Amino acid sequence: MALYVLFSHPAERGYRAGLCSKAAFFLLLAATLTYIPPLLVAFRSHGFWLKRSSYEEQPSVRFQHQVLLVALLGPEPGAFLAWSTFPAFNRLLGHHLRVPLVSTREEDRNQDGKMDMLHFRLELPLQSTEHILGIQLILTFSYELHVSQPLFFLLQMSTFVMQSMAFLQSSFAVPGSQLHVNGDLRLQQKQPLSYSGLDVRYNVSVINGTSPFAHDYDLTRIVAAYQERNVTTVLSDPNPIWLVGRAAEAPFVINAVVRYPVEVISYPFCFWEMIKFAWIQYVSILLIFLWVFERIKIFVFQNQVVTTIPVSVPRGEVSKEHLS
Repeated sequence: MALYVLFSHPAERGYRAGLCSKAAFFLLLAATLTYIPPLLVAFRSHGFWLKRSSYEEQPSVRFQHQVLLVALLGPEPGAFLAWSTFPAFNRLLGHHLRVPLVSTREEDRNQDGKMDMLHFRLELPLQSTEHILGIQLILTFSYELHVSQPLFFLLQMSTFVMQSMAFLQSSFAVPGSQLHVNGDLRLQQKQPLSYSGLDVRYNVSVINGTSPFAHDYDLTRIVAAYQERNVTTVLSDPNPIWLVGRAAEAPFVINAVVRYPVEVISYPFCFWEMIKFAWIQYVSILLIFLWVFERIKIFVFQNQVVTTIPVSVPRGEVSKEHLS
């Protein structure tokens, strides 16, 4: 009659020894070499404590309809025309003031509720004897970022709000009739944004439009103060095209397209995010050490490299006799 294996279960073998024996010392040494080296390997391989990360977001940008224009005239040195949306500055200009025709339009091309670009057109009237050799232009924007980061079953939210600007400067050796610009309003970070709370430290006007003092409208001071911020925007790759051949009495025209692209935002990790990424790295290395030292312990005890008393232990059961 043929016999078949109808049922089987594994059997465990225990090894008894005193707590002050060589076997106990070996287990302590093996445990130390199992759990501590993976931590050292993960830490020394860099990137164990990740302190910052990044994410992509479409900022909420709106043009504030604040403009400051300085047009450099030639050939007389120091001659210029200027205009702004700030009445206090215009009163300081005297005969240098020239009021242009301005039209703007913002587009939301993908219909996601956030504007994607600004179309800006400025027509500066000129006399037949006036010629434009250079342009300095400031446009201001409201810039908002809404950060959402998961934390266990919660969702952390933070908001960053600031008043920013796009500065355009172009000059050429020959008088122009039009200036065409097409660039991106890019975010520049000197430090990561906060992962929680409301950050409004830069939610102040770039230009103090209520000041009666001329030095508050000096472009050098405005740009220098703006660059002191840790977070700014800059008109990137404007690709200015300078057209010549202006007809008599025709205005000088500035056509600008400013795009609001998706940005890569840098932010610092919170405590639990640091632990999550550190734990993943540690455990991935620990599994290898656990497998290796488990084989080493089986070899040492099966071959009696350290003196112990082998006993049979039913799986899932450990009697008091075996523990004594």
